[in-house]
Amino acid sequence: MNCLIVDDNQVFRLLLKKLIAMDSSLVLVAECENAMEAHHHIMNNQVDIIFLDIMMPGMSGLELAKILEDKPPLIIFTTSVAEHAVEAFSLNVVDFLLKPISPARFLKSIEKAKSANHKYQTSSDTQLPEFIFIRDSNIVRRVKVVDILYFEAIGDYVKIQLIGNIDYSIHSSLKNIETKLPQVFLRVHRSFIINLNKIDGIEGKTLILDKNLIPVSDSYRANLNKSMKFL
Repeated sequence: MNCLIVDDNQVFRLLLKKLIAMDSSLVLVAECENAMEAHHHIMNNQVDIIFLDIMMPGMSGLELAKILEDKPPLIIFTTSVAEHAVEAFSLNVVDFLLKPISPARFLKSIEKAKSANHKYQTSSDTQLPEFIFIRDSNIVRRVKVVDILYFEAIGDYVKIQLIGNIDYSIHSSLKNIETKLPQVFLRVHRSFIINLNKIDGIEGKTLILDKNLIPVSDSYRANLNKSMKFL
């Protein structure tokens, strides 16, 4: 998940960067010194989690959270002022971390964020076909759409990679498969079709899907950006 740090304290930003680095599913995409800078970044980039300080010069973290209330990224408040907790949770944030933050408390907060993100993805998936059928050798299998991470062309076969390190191979071309898939799947490379709902982050020309690294070709990048609906 893409993370954004918003705090006017440089020392605390460095501490949060170290905490984020403990979880390989988290990708720090930017850090901002104030809420206005953060708002601009959120409007132009994909952000899944904001670690948001409350007391900052100019616009406060609470004010930024209210602006983002209609469709916010997941918000985890980070503050040294406990008295703001009631107002913070009224904004339906994921968690409220009181400085100084211990690694154990940080990881507990991340688990809450992952749970909230899973519920959002599950809600989005309800409009999709629940499953597809594949022919694996002489066996017909029913595969849940929400379990599929990506399709990869390997010679005359296509590997279907599922969550839980499960995969199947079918004798087909990626082009043939692409025409039969629901819209949640997108071609991002001549050898890869990915499940948009499983993207955890982007680093340069590489997608991260449940710790799997998938290349993105320049010819497919514009379509990917459009499908991800960056704010």
